[in-house]
Amino acid sequence: MDSMPLHGGAAGTGPVSIKDKILDAGAAATQDFTPLKQICAHLNAFHAYASDPSRCVESNHYCAHVNHDVRQCILYDSAGPDARLIGIEYMISPTLYETLDSEERKLWHSHVFEVKSAMLIMPTPKAVPEAVWEKAENAEMEGVVKIYGKIYHLWQTDRGDKLPLGEPKLMTSYTAGDQFDFERLVGERDQKFGSDWKRKKEARAYIGEPEVHPDADQTWKK
Repeated sequence: MDSMPLHGGAAGTGPVSIKDKILDAGAAATQDFTPLKQICAHLNAFHAYASDPSRCVESNHYCAHVNHDVRQCILYDSAGPDARLIGIEYMISPTLYETLDSEERKLWHSHVFEVKSAMLIMPTPKAVPEAVWEKAENAEMEGVVKIYGKIYHLWQTDRGDKLPLGEPKLMTSYTAGDQFDFERLVGERDQKFGSDWKRKKEARAYIGEPEVHPDADQTWKK
């Protein structure tokens, strides 16, 4: 048997079989998916590899609250039915972040630029008017701007891997618009979701910028 090409190529991209679809439908109708039902927010943003910040990956976050201080998110490469699960992100309050030791704090990133630049969005549901949704989105951003995140990507789809190969990769977020091709990538993303980062940025101007702990965002301080 020939080996399957894992970097690039078309291997492993065939459709789901009819048998698997039937089994999946039966499981979906009978099993309890309580943890997944706790997901309450879909966020979209861009991540950089902490070890190579020139590599940029768009990520769709599906997040749930563990408690007042902790959120957990599963990350996908798209918002479609064939989306691949590419990683995880944990988000914690500033109070909890302060309790971590210095080396641990260096693994985490801030969300200030994501929020204030409107690189981070909550895609608008089709049934909800944009103006109504933006008020809810801004309320969410008022909280997100203060918290810290730690991300690991498991699947390097940006280099064409057909499977999640190798060790998990620590990721980070951006802290300035000149760290990646902001206008092109965010603009293309906005076209997909019917969003407008320029308008959202103006609408979020009132959101205050908290002071970021000096241990965070280490990728941009090396």
